[in-house]
Amino acid sequence: MITLPGLSRAARLTIRGLLVGLLTAAFLAPFYLMLRNSLMDSKGLTSPEWTWWPSTMHFENFTALFDDPSVSMGPALGNSLLIAAVTAPVSTLLASAAGYALARIPVPGRGVVLALVVATLMIPSSVTFVPTFVVVGSMGGVNTLWGLLVPGLFNPFAVLLFRNFYLQFPSEIEDAGRLDGLGWLGLYGRVALPSSGAMLASLGALSFIESWNSFLWPLVIGQDPSAWTAQIALSTFLTAQTINLPGLFAGAVVTILPLVVMFLVAQRHIVEGIATSGLKG
Repeated sequence: MITLPGLSRAARLTIRGLLVGLLTAAFLAPFYLMLRNSLMDSKGLTSPEWTWWPSTMHFENFTALFDDPSVSMGPALGNSLLIAAVTAPVSTLLASAAGYALARIPVPGRGVVLALVVATLMIPSSVTFVPTFVVVGSMGGVNTLWGLLVPGLFNPFAVLLFRNFYLQFPSEIEDAGRLDGLGWLGLYGRVALPSSGAMLASLGALSFIESWNSFLWPLVIGQDPSAWTAQIALSTFLTAQTINLPGLFAGAVVTILPLVVMFLVAQRHIVEGIATSGLKG
C-alpha cells in the first residue's frame, strides 16, 4: 500500500492513479509492440520513421504463417498444446500425491526422500541435461512426444509446496475419514485432494506456462519438423540466412494467446495457491 502523507485524499488518489496507469502502460507496451509489428510489412518494420499503428494492416501475415511450407506452425502448435495439456495435470497430480505422502504418511525413510527432493532443486539443469538426453535417446525417445513429455513430469518445487500445504491440513478431518474406514489412499483421494483445489489450479497453470515456453529440451529432442513445438517453429523465422520479421511477430502473437488466456483464467488461483502454500510470512 502506497502512503503519501501530507497530501489531500484527492491528490493521493490522483498520484496513485497515475502510478497505476504508468505501470499498466509499461506492462502492456510489449503486447502493443508485438501486435503492431505483426500487422506491418517488412518495409514498415525496418523504416526509420516511427508509426504508432500501421496505415494498412497486413492480416495476410497470419495466413502466411500457416501457409509457409518450410515451417509447420499448425502441427507445432498442436504439439505444444498436447505437451502442455498433458504435463500440467499429470505433473501437478504427481506432485500432490508425493507431497501428501511426505507430509502425512509416517513411513521409514521419509526424511531421506525429502532430502533427495530438496537436493534436486540445488542441481543446475545444465548438469542433468546431457545425462537425461542420453537416457531418453537410448530408449528411443528422440522425435517422439513421450520423449518431450516424460522428463518434465517431475516438479520438485511443486512437491515441496504441496508438502507444506498438507502439513497444515487439519488432522481432525483425516480422523473423521478413518472412522469411515478410509485408508491413506482414500484419505488422499476423497479428503485431501479435493481440499487443495487452489493449489492444483495455480501450480497446474504455472506448469502449463512452463511447458508451453520450453525451448531447449524440445530443440534437442524434436529434431524432425514433425516433432517441433511452437517455440521451435517460431525460432525458424530468425536464422543466420533469413529474417522474416512479419512472420516472427505474427507467430509471437499466435503463440502467446494461449498463455494470455491461461493467465486471465487462473490469475486468482495462482495468487490464492501461493498464499496457502505454507510460505506466507
